[in-house]
Amino acid sequence: MSLIDVISPTDGRALGQVPDMSAAEVDEVVRGLRSAASRWAALTASQRARWLRKYRDWLLDHETELARLLQSETGKPWAEANLEIPYAVQAINYYSALAPGQLRDQRLRRHSLLAITKTQLLVWRPYPVVGVITPWNFPLGLSLLDAVPALLAGASVVVKPSEHTPLTVRAAVRGWTEIGAPPVFAAVTGAGATGAAVVEQVDYVQFTGSDRIGRAIAQRAAARLIPCGLELGGKDALLVLEDANIERAANAAVWGAMANAGQMCVSVERVYAHTDVYDQFVALVSEKARALRVGQDDQSYRADVGPLATSEQRQIVAAQVEEALSRGAVATVGGPTARDRDADGRYYPPTVLVDVDHSMDCMREETFGPLLPVMRIDTEDEAVALVNDSRYGLSATVFTADRRRAERVARRLDVGAVNINDVFANLFTLALQQAGCRESGLGVRNGAGALRKYCRPQAIVTARIQPRSEPTWYPYSALRGAIVHRIGRLIGGRGLARRLWR
Repeated sequence: MSLIDVISPTDGRALGQVPDMSAAEVDEVVRGLRSAASRWAALTASQRARWLRKYRDWLLDHETELARLLQSETGKPWAEANLEIPYAVQAINYYSALAPGQLRDQRLRRHSLLAITKTQLLVWRPYPVVGVITPWNFPLGLSLLDAVPALLAGASVVVKPSEHTPLTVRAAVRGWTEIGAPPVFAAVTGAGATGAAVVEQVDYVQFTGSDRIGRAIAQRAAARLIPCGLELGGKDALLVLEDANIERAANAAVWGAMANAGQMCVSVERVYAHTDVYDQFVALVSEKARALRVGQDDQSYRADVGPLATSEQRQIVAAQVEEALSRGAVATVGGPTARDRDADGRYYPPTVLVDVDHSMDCMREETFGPLLPVMRIDTEDEAVALVNDSRYGLSATVFTADRRRAERVARRLDVGAVNINDVFANLFTLALQQAGCRESGLGVRNGAGALRKYCRPQAIVTARIQPRSEPTWYPYSALRGAIVHRIGRLIGGRGLARRLWR
């Protein structure tokens, strides 16, 4: 069995090794999950919720050791590394409370006289095995955000974390075994071929990551005729209108762009500031970004921005900055001339760019790094047009003192979620269904849809009255056909003439 080295992005030291699992090994794991799936699905939603709550308690009991492990493999500041388990716990609490009601069998009202002799029952049948493939930016939070509702829905779940950050996920999944839960939750490790093997074996794929890989998964899922959910890239915009609270907007922009070193699908990656407040906004943003501390943290709260997950990701950020500067942009903070504690490694200084235009890569391509380009706009209409001029459509933010105006602008933006006078707020609103558009993905996360999307609806129709034969059955005759047709018009038609005449 070949092994993959897990390397700390903060200092390059080896943290451990995980198996680079083959297709045959993935198949063996999935077969084990599939063999246990029917027994897990046969439990009530309340019974499954009891196991998830027990697992929640295990996560809380092991919170510090998991957060330390997560910090070691991601390089996050402690304030960010210590957030993922509380986030997962909230997901467990929310979906555990929601599941019994959302997954209950439903007896539906008969829609017309055509169905009056039938009993209609809708039941939710879970997909036997769900595959969850997650990236390196939030390895545990994103894995559990999707695994929890799938488990509560009654599916078995296999998680394939990024090969760059597999350690915390493996440790957390072991906790499911430690509480004695049914063997319906497992992790597989490896690179791209391992993820491809997951797609080949499961009944539903939930993927978070790049649009390039998302397209490949969608194509393969389509070939297998299995459903998939995809949360892909983003180029999220922040609009600062002329009546905005500039201090709050500047704080939101800096945190929204630099949190997790900008490695979030919903990071603020471009700003459009109204000309009346542009200079004040740029000055505040530059001041706040300049004050950020870059470096290694180790539970000491001495750093605000950590490293990028890979040296390749750092190269993408550097290339976008250099392309913008070569075409006339100006770095008010950061940039390639700034003092960089690891110029050949994975750190990049928080950078603010001005004098940018919409043809530059930093305004059009996903950055996934600590970069904040700010563009001047003159009108609301111009800002809306620029936000929508993107191949992505994940989320956006609007700052204005006028709530009605903000909601009006929000409805014009072609994105899946809009935050008003806030940033990232949609990440914590689990009750709201959210979905990206265009190249930001397919499917829905959160809300009741997060449970039911892992199920197949099954309709069960029962005859309440059982004569020897129904009017629509054989043998056909002119008289029976005329009677059935006339009854159909009487039931479905509106207006006396349409009810009575053909």
